[in-house]
Order: sequence, then C-alpha cells, then structure tokens
Amino acid sequence: MKIAIIYVSKTKNTEIIAKAIYEQLKDKDIVYFGSPKQETIEADLYIIGSWTDKGNADSKILDSIQKLKNKKIAYFGTAGYGKDEKYYQTLFSRVKEHIDDSNQILGYFFCQGKMPLQVKDRYVQMMREHPDDARLKVSIENFDEALDHPNDDDRNHAKEWISLIVNKI
Repeated sequence: MKIAIIYVSKTKNTEIIAKAIYEQLKDKDIVYFGSPKQETIEADLYIIGSWTDKGNADSKILDSIQKLKNKKIAYFGTAGYGKDEKYYQTLFSRVKEHIDDSNQILGYFFCQGKMPLQVKDRYVQMMREHPDDARLKVSIENFDEALDHPNDDDRNHAKEWISLIVNKI
C-alpha cells in the first residue's frame, strides 16, 4: 500500500504530529512526505494534516483535499484550543465539507498545539480593556495550557490512531 503524508504546519505543531505518524509508518511504502504539491501524488492512502486557521484547515490543504477523488483519506490536525472532542468534531466537519463524497474517510485525529505569543499578547491587551471578561480569562488559561503541546502523549496518541487506521485497510 502506497502512503502519502501531506501536511501544512505554520507553527511546527502539525509537523511534530506528521513526523510521529511518519515514524510509526516508517516500515510502510511512504511515497510522499511533505507539503502539498501542484502535481498529483499517487497513493492508496492519503494522510492529510493541517493547523487550524480560523476554525478550518489551511487553504493549501483544503485545495489539495478537494482534488482527491475515489481515495482513502485519514485526517489529522492541531488546534490552539484543545481537549474538547466536540470542538474537534466541529473542526473536522468543516474540513469534511471539502472532501468529495467519492472518497472514503477512515478517521480523524486532533490534538492541541501551542500558539504564537502574539495571541496571548492580544488576549492580555483585551483583558486590560475588559477585566471582567470570563471568556478572555479562559482563553489566557488555554493559551498557557497549550504551551506544552503537542507533547509525548499527543505524539503517542497520533501513532496509536494511525496504526488503527492502517490496520483496518
């Protein structure tokens, strides 16, 4: 089985997970590992990953996903806001809108990823303007929690996830 691992990683979080998946599958026939290309990559399984950009995947990933027809797809992603399976389901449902119905979706995996410091700076500035805003306090707490992600647990969960996916095929 030929496998393509295609991903975009703005802050290296998604790359960390992509490398964990690659490591788990290193004894398989990986025909491609890297960012989306213009030319067609032929594979039996497409493992596609992205950072979360305003509640959806990176536009380069969405463009790549839309081109796939009659393929097996597994999706992985990282998001600054984490530990909420309902949120991850919402994120994947947005990605899924870009996947042609002819494809077979084998599953998805998300984990939390650290965010750029500018995000916290923006939250702190907003807190100065709105000191009683409980949602901003939660956002700052989430930012601090995300600093440790993706961690070893996240990488191990990604490896377990992809093993289950590949063993189903």
